[in-house]
Amino acid sequence: MRILPILLALLLSAPATGQEAVHGGPVRALAVAPDGGVASAGFDQAIILWAPGGQQARAVLRWHQGAVNALAALPGGMLASSGEDGKVALWPPNPGPAPLRVLTGHGGPVAGLAAAGGLLASASWDGTARVWDLSGGAPVRVLEGHQGQVNAVAFRSDGLVATAGFDGTLRAWPEGEAPLTLAEFGLPLNALVALPGGVLAVGGAEGELRLVGPDGGMRAVQAGARPIVALAASPDGAQIAAAGLGGSVTVWEVASLRLRHTLEGPGLPVWSVAWSADGASLWTGGTDRRVRRWNAATGRPMGPVEGPATDDIPAGLHPQGARVFRACAACHALDAAAPPMAGPHLHGIFGRRMGALPGYSYSERLARGDITWTRETVGDLFTRGPDVVTPGTRMPIQTVGNAEELGALLDFLEAATR
Repeated sequence: MRILPILLALLLSAPATGQEAVHGGPVRALAVAPDGGVASAGFDQAIILWAPGGQQARAVLRWHQGAVNALAALPGGMLASSGEDGKVALWPPNPGPAPLRVLTGHGGPVAGLAAAGGLLASASWDGTARVWDLSGGAPVRVLEGHQGQVNAVAFRSDGLVATAGFDGTLRAWPEGEAPLTLAEFGLPLNALVALPGGVLAVGGAEGELRLVGPDGGMRAVQAGARPIVALAASPDGAQIAAAGLGGSVTVWEVASLRLRHTLEGPGLPVWSVAWSADGASLWTGGTDRRVRRWNAATGRPMGPVEGPATDDIPAGLHPQGARVFRACAACHALDAAAPPMAGPHLHGIFGRRMGALPGYSYSERLARGDITWTRETVGDLFTRGPDVVTPGTRMPIQTVGNAEELGALLDFLEAATR
């Protein structure tokens, strides 16, 4: 049988449409190598390595057990990845099916990575950050002090490790000394990036972009009405891009905090952003499963920017319900024969026991199978939220608060999943 090699060859060589690439779920992380190659990863548990220019996939890596949350380009063309499984994988420039090395020790999902010289730092929901020497195996330092999840980590320009957490604090970790609390904001912090001169840029739940200097001085600007979930600095540090759940990316001049561009996509959350090595373009990824390229000088898309990948949604069954379902379509197919996606397909969902679809790797919570999906239980899931109904699930936290829209979604699902 030669079907598998043929399918793999097609997967690794298929060009993206225009300047876009499509994952099987939201694109959670991006990294750009010095040679212009791009790596993308996300909720579909896949890492896609794109050749310079981003039009052709040269490798698809499926190794992590769960969503891939962070990527970092390393010296020598290597790549680091981390995810929901709590592991940090180190990949060689021409990777095979398994990583070159695996760094273990975190007790929860690893949400952020940062590299500087021969060091790699990781931020985890286990409440710690770790600093690793890439020439060794064990962590050089374990940084403890945040109250709850550590969402982001960065190396300040003077080499100091900085972290941002769910507890709303921005901390620095001098080696051999007690940690410093640089700022307390009172709301969760999601993203962190280092700028020249020891400045740190941080973004969080209220949508405000803040620049914190080494002397504690602070400047701020409202980057959007929704949470900021990703930040990226241009190679020269003169500009910073802020991506958020509102569906757009704003680009700011660091010196003046003047808005330069707003990159308008399809209106769905943007989870990741990265600059090209030459600073001429920006890459973004989000809930619509696409990787997009933008001209950094003009803020215009470099290629077509289309709506979400929902052409296979049978809107005629219930137009309003089909519209509400678009947020689900990033992770779930309606057809049992659809290619693998981040979540299980929904064909025959009503009457099916939770965690019972053969061949899908469920989280421990869903694998218990103690809920049967009916109109009532699905409605409850989207009313109270998956974090309440099925705590521990990998499903992104989302609810449908409007009763009319929830009813339309359930009507659509009843018709479309038969």
